[in-house]
Amino acid sequence: MASARRSVPVASSLGAVASQESSFDIVSKLDRQEVDNAVNQAAKEIGTRFDFRGVGASIAWSGEHAVDIRANSEERAKAVLDVFKDKLVRRGVSLKTLDPGDPKPSGKEYRMSVALKEGITQDNAKKISKIIRDEGPKGVRAQVQGEELRVSAKKKDDLQTVIALLKGKEFDFALQFVNYR
Repeated sequence: MASARRSVPVASSLGAVASQESSFDIVSKLDRQEVDNAVNQAAKEIGTRFDFRGVGASIAWSGEHAVDIRANSEERAKAVLDVFKDKLVRRGVSLKTLDPGDPKPSGKEYRMSVALKEGITQDNAKKISKIIRDEGPKGVRAQVQGEELRVSAKKKDDLQTVIALLKGKEFDFALQFVNYR
């Protein structure tokens, strides 16, 4: 009499089943330390550059999610923004996280507020998940979890295909792919 062997899922050390799906998260986050370094470097360069002497140009944090730029003319305020953008690019921070306002006159000086965008909105998350559904490999699922998107599939190759697909698309916000497991 031959005994019938049943296949039993093998549990890993964490108690999860070994044939579990792979996943990663899509987020839009800022590296605060890098942005802070860029602000400090821009402020230092503005203080030493000849073309910024005597124009009252400055750049500083304005709360948690904004940077305040001041100068005595609209052109100088935009030049300070260009210096800040240059420092961000050198530090590896995407310029898509910036949302600069127009320079507004405030007494004798011009002020420009630059908002820092973080997180994926519900509309953008829906756009990304629609792209994954329509153009991505079969069997890949995307779930919205607050301000991030969890993408999961049986095969890691499918997840890498999704990452390549999304990197090839142009979005008006920065994307990072984290927690790849």
